[in-house]
Amino acid sequence: MSKQQLAVERARRAFRTGRSKPLEYRIQQLKNLERLFVERKKEIAGALKKDLNKSEHGTPLYETLGLEGEIQLAVRKLKEWAAPRPVSKNLLTLSDEVYIKPEPLGVVLIIGAWNYPWAVTIQPLIGAIAAGNAAVIKPSEVSAHTAKLMEDLLPLYVDKELYPVVTGGVPETQELLKQRFDHVFYTGNCAVGKIVMEAASHHLTPVTLELGGKSPCYIDKNCNLTIACRRIAWGKYTNCGQTCIAPDYILCDPSIQDRVIQEITKSVQEFYTENPKTCPDYGRIINQRHFKRIMAMAEDSTVAMGGDNDEAECYIAPTVLRDVKPEAKVMQEEIFGPLLPILTVDSVDSAIEFINDREKPLALYVFSSDNKLIKRVVDETSSGGFLANDCLVHFSVNDLPFGGVGNSGIGAYHGKFSFDQLSHLRGCLIKQLKMEGVNNMRYPPHTADKLGWARFFILKHVPVVRTFKLAALAMLVVIAAAIIQRILD
Repeated sequence: MSKQQLAVERARRAFRTGRSKPLEYRIQQLKNLERLFVERKKEIAGALKKDLNKSEHGTPLYETLGLEGEIQLAVRKLKEWAAPRPVSKNLLTLSDEVYIKPEPLGVVLIIGAWNYPWAVTIQPLIGAIAAGNAAVIKPSEVSAHTAKLMEDLLPLYVDKELYPVVTGGVPETQELLKQRFDHVFYTGNCAVGKIVMEAASHHLTPVTLELGGKSPCYIDKNCNLTIACRRIAWGKYTNCGQTCIAPDYILCDPSIQDRVIQEITKSVQEFYTENPKTCPDYGRIINQRHFKRIMAMAEDSTVAMGGDNDEAECYIAPTVLRDVKPEAKVMQEEIFGPLLPILTVDSVDSAIEFINDREKPLALYVFSSDNKLIKRVVDETSSGGFLANDCLVHFSVNDLPFGGVGNSGIGAYHGKFSFDQLSHLRGCLIKQLKMEGVNNMRYPPHTADKLGWARFFILKHVPVVRTFKLAALAMLVVIAAAIIQRILD
């Protein structure tokens, strides 16, 4: 057996022991995971510095702080999330137990991404542990130092049989995808997402695909451009633009394009100084292959800000491109780098039409002081998430589902959404071997009278109410059953 097969088999055997199911065990594993981020923050920051030039203080902000919050939420709410969920009944099931029981799926495969290697790999792991699953973790080999650190550290803090880490490149990932899993969770690009989905289909395995796309950013000419452009510059150039929900391009009226460029330039200097290359808070492109890909995108567009680069250091300065045409190279795929194209449109109508003519994005941003305009964009477009007057921060809200739609992904997670996504919500109905008279309406021979009673009992729904009301209704059922029994006899 290959190393990948062995890891999956060990995880499945460990899951079948049942030890991942008790809530106390899940909570302990989650607390151990949280301890990792507290005790190993120096090593985590050091590896990310080597991989992406992330700063020591920026690392917790963008990588581990959200994970600590997610763990604390799961620990606090797990008993509530895992409890049976009562549902409304019809009169036919009024005296029965009817509920939804969240159950673990089994063994989950988590394929992480390299741009935020801890955040996007461990966040679904938190959901998998909370839901009582085993999980095989495959960190991205592109962020090599972090992948190695994850392989070394995770077994020291969580159950290494239930949650094994498998490292390696494309061949190792392909071998993993040949194995049978109960769910596959992939974060990355659309092309690989299709490969993952095809591989999962051979075992009819459900998938969560957190992909990306070209997230638009519409700026209303009447908004506060200084604040808008500061927030856009932060959202775009954080992690050197290597963020799946970064604003991919700006749509604005031609009359404000120069002002937008001026304000973004001012914000970039405020954040990263006049020489971002020497600023500890400005990152690097992950490798030279991506460096060349990004630089090629700008070839047929006009640089309005930035443009400096150094291939040897994988450095590309924060860059704005002006008067970009829809057919330009930079508009043909997700940028995933520090290029910010500006396309001019003459109205919000044109902006909505432009957005709707393209694939549904992972995020859609609007900057405006006009609430009616904001609501109109919400109502007339579709995207994984929507954010007005800021960028990225919806990712930090645990009570919002995070995920794509259409080309930008399948499924959603964060908080309770992670728990539900990685659980089987099992419908349960428990009857007693009594009150058989009520059931006569469903047994042959079928008659008009029986159908009439069936219509009454099945279509009359009863919400979950207080005990004394249930008791009264139960008494009604008993009386009705007796009447039906007498009629049918």
